[in-house]
Amino acid sequence: MNYLRRTKIVVTLGPSLDKPDMLEQVILAGAVVFRANFSHGNVSMHEQRIAMVREIAARHERPVAILVDLQGPKIRVGRFKEGKIHLQAGQTFILDPQLADNEGDDKIVSLDYKNLPRDVRAGDTLLLDDGRLVFKVIRIEGTKIYCEVEVGGELSNNKGINRMGGGLSAAALTEKDRVDIKEAVRLNADYIAVSFPRNADDIKEARILLKAAGGNPGIIAKIERAEAVTNIEEIIQASDAVMIARGDLGVELGDAELPAMQKKIIKIARVFNKPVITATQMLETMTYNTIPTRAEVSDVANAVLDGTDAVMLSGETAVGLYPDKAVAAMDRICLSAEKHRSIKSLRHMKDQQLKYVDEAIAMATMYVANHLDIKAIIALTESGTTSLLMSRVNSNIPVYGLSRYEATLRRMTLYRGVYPISFDATHIDRRELNQAAISELQQRGILKLGDLVIITKGDLIGVHGRTNSLKIVTVGD
Repeated sequence: MNYLRRTKIVVTLGPSLDKPDMLEQVILAGAVVFRANFSHGNVSMHEQRIAMVREIAARHERPVAILVDLQGPKIRVGRFKEGKIHLQAGQTFILDPQLADNEGDDKIVSLDYKNLPRDVRAGDTLLLDDGRLVFKVIRIEGTKIYCEVEVGGELSNNKGINRMGGGLSAAALTEKDRVDIKEAVRLNADYIAVSFPRNADDIKEARILLKAAGGNPGIIAKIERAEAVTNIEEIIQASDAVMIARGDLGVELGDAELPAMQKKIIKIARVFNKPVITATQMLETMTYNTIPTRAEVSDVANAVLDGTDAVMLSGETAVGLYPDKAVAAMDRICLSAEKHRSIKSLRHMKDQQLKYVDEAIAMATMYVANHLDIKAIIALTESGTTSLLMSRVNSNIPVYGLSRYEATLRRMTLYRGVYPISFDATHIDRRELNQAAISELQQRGILKLGDLVIITKGDLIGVHGRTNSLKIVTVGD
């Protein structure tokens, strides 16, 4: 376990991590959340990869979380007869959802979204392949969308389409997603990422489907639609965490708007006590190179300085040549950036009225920790909520979340500055509980005699949501 780096690293599973030795190196390098991208492959393949992650992590006694990323209503062109075409600026090109899937050529291609002709109008701008190609809609005739190519280039099979400014009517949860939700529950996923949510109702629907399937993973809202930005506060409040999916979001908003929006989303997520993941193209050149560009280093560092809980690698670990080096680079960039964060002011929720006792305990704990020579915080927790609340406050003091529940330990892997440790307090005499928790950390080499620590717990051990006490203890007294 890395006790220094506070920002968590999310990696995407794929062919590059199918070799056990490489996956082990990535785990040892500090990755704690593993993303199974259900936009690619089949459930059997994902099941094998998840099983291997869990087996290797268990061998090293490292809690890791599994994140199942639902495909959502990604709008894509169909397939070309020759696999790809090249489009010139100024030429006319047709998008037609009624065309056979594999009949595309340099004049026309099919779509997998049947409603696009009804969602767009003349003058709209369509962006393909993450904005690399730009089409202007000229007219719509029946199911055919006639476009003028404004920015040309190579267009290959199944590339995505976005409408600048958003506004497409596609529902967030497709029939495939509904099936995949059941599979994610069966695979005991810790988090489910909902792609392209428009509003809080999309998140609430996903939660209903998860409950019906018998699961209770955390729901991560992927912010990648212009509509999601409009409804950002209600989406964040309805979710358990947020992912800033900068690929599609940057296309719909425009690339110049993205940096300020990233900062805004991180700030709002922290106000509502929700973890946030910053994702997409963070170290993209490391898909093929052994070192990142200076611009990529600055990008990751700025996300850390903004207060993101986690940074994510996509193609860098899924299909990249050097996944272990990408994780190692992410690790050292985060560590360096964290040295420069202000830690002395307690601004989080300082002007808000607290509603719950555990909130008050968490805020008081972090105030004391930041103003006294505290070496560590021990949070005895059932659900992980107190640890999450503590992680919202800017501090360099590590929070060790001690819990008997594996699901809680895995959920806490995403929380900034929180380090989960398996610990069952229900069989320990209350008079000996503080010492037992301290001894657990001493055995791991975390604490030594004379260290000052804070311990939080509830009067009723083993009961959820009852953290109501804070105690300052000197190790050895």
